[in-house]
Amino acid sequence: MPSHELPRRVVALAGVFTLAVVALGYVLLGWVPMVLFAFGFVGGFVLWLRVPSSVPFGAIRAPYFIMMAFFAAHKFEERHFGFFPALSKITGVQAPEAGLPLGLLLYAFAMAWLLIPFLVARRHPFGYFLAWTFFTSMGVTELAHFVFPFFTPPPLEYFPGMATVVTLAPAGWWGMSRLYQGSLLKLKS
Repeated sequence: MPSHELPRRVVALAGVFTLAVVALGYVLLGWVPMVLFAFGFVGGFVLWLRVPSSVPFGAIRAPYFIMMAFFAAHKFEERHFGFFPALSKITGVQAPEAGLPLGLLLYAFAMAWLLIPFLVARRHPFGYFLAWTFFTSMGVTELAHFVFPFFTPPPLEYFPGMATVVTLAPAGWWGMSRLYQGSLLKLKS
């Protein structure tokens, strides 16, 4: 569905959602994570507007659920090996305390990705927005784990979360390709 066919209210909701995630990223974690969130969410928003996709959920089911499993493993790896303290050393911004209202709100925005199967199955435009942000965030933004070691003192070494990105990012690319292929089929018809 090209952006000119998207309901204005849904576009406005997606825009506010995107701005809120980026703003929360800045307030809670500083400008570096904010820029990273922007790649995933603004990038996903732009792709959603520019690449008309209305694939059935079955077309993205496998990459979605595989990526969800990899994402859970990734979050475990980050927590277990201290991603936020390591990020704080790079950015100079203290990691927020667990349970703060703004931190919980940021997690709530990420939890919206759990709605993708339900919304895409109903061909709701907001579901495709969420799918684009999810696949773009995991397929593009998470690659920053390979850049972070260059901002730490020598020698170059493992950065928390790096190991699981090896599977997470390709799953994101797979999901993005499925959404894109669906848009090509729609454009041909």
